[in-house]
Amino acid sequence: MQIYVDADACPVVGIVEYLARENNIDCTLLCDTNHVITSDYSKVEVISPGPDAVDFTLINRCQKGDIVVTQDYGVAALALSKGAQAIHQSGMLYTNDNIDSLLMSRYQAQRTRRAHSKTHLRGPAVRSEADDLKFYLTFEKLLQEN
Repeated sequence: MQIYVDADACPVVGIVEYLARENNIDCTLLCDTNHVITSDYSKVEVISPGPDAVDFTLINRCQKGDIVVTQDYGVAALALSKGAQAIHQSGMLYTNDNIDSLLMSRYQAQRTRRAHSKTHLRGPAVRSEADDLKFYLTFEKLLQEN
């Protein structure tokens, strides 16, 4: 098993690395050249910038049984199709039961933005310690089950 993190602007990298180290699991952080990420535990892979370049690299590397940490529903869907498990930085597990509705909500939000160029959808709420704790507990349980 390997952990792959879509690390561009990922707020839970520290938690992922801590639990990966505690469980002696290899971890790879993927980012593009617009981000500077260093790690004393994980392998850091810097990918040339381009539309979805990090996402495609991550999906090409992950395999059945791996764990992918991403906030991108499309990446999560592709990871699930390869037999990997995927988790959102909020602690939500992506599953075959919820991925279709998540992709549909993303599609509808894109349509709304395109139809009304002045429409501003609310962004995510400010991250709290409770958010980190929820991710920690869910991710820890995910690792223990594997």
